[in-house]
Amino acid sequence: MTIRTIAVFCGSNSGADPLFEKHACLLGKLLADQNIHLVFGGGKKGLMGTLANAVLENGGTVTGIIPKFLTDWEQQHEGLTSLMIVSDMHERKKKLYELCDAAILLPGGNGSLDEFFEMLTWNTLNIHNKKIIILNTNGFYEHLIAHLHRMDQEQFLYEQPMNRIKIVDTPEMIFSSGFF
Repeated sequence: MTIRTIAVFCGSNSGADPLFEKHACLLGKLLADQNIHLVFGGGKKGLMGTLANAVLENGGTVTGIIPKFLTDWEQQHEGLTSLMIVSDMHERKKKLYELCDAAILLPGGNGSLDEFFEMLTWNTLNIHNKKIIILNTNGFYEHLIAHLHRMDQEQFLYEQPMNRIKIVDTPEMIFSSGFF
């Protein structure tokens, strides 16, 4: 399968580790270099803004999908290739999944995990079968990965989670891993 569009789930804050922002910036450059369209939550702040700006600065294209209530707070990125304003968070997630061929999880908070787990659940239920990559910058997701393995060991999952997920430590590994 050719990957033309990637959804990226990441924080609207930059986080405490400067490497988070560095990896978001590098991922944006790599996406643009590979001519892969970015679809993301549409925010202008944090890792979201850093990622989108890096794609755009390197000649790539970006679609943001943002709920109306966040535009009322003026949180939307104004310089995107396209910006879709949707009614709520549920519609945002649905559009992200519809538009992407694969997804990458960068460091983030509750929203990033919500998007990741919904996509993983939909994969498990065969609603779609899109590749999911966790960018485990500086070990940020080690506890999450351990918990996924624990859920599997305790027989709460229908398949081993790593059947659907690829874990990498750097943005470069995303494109050299052979996962696409």
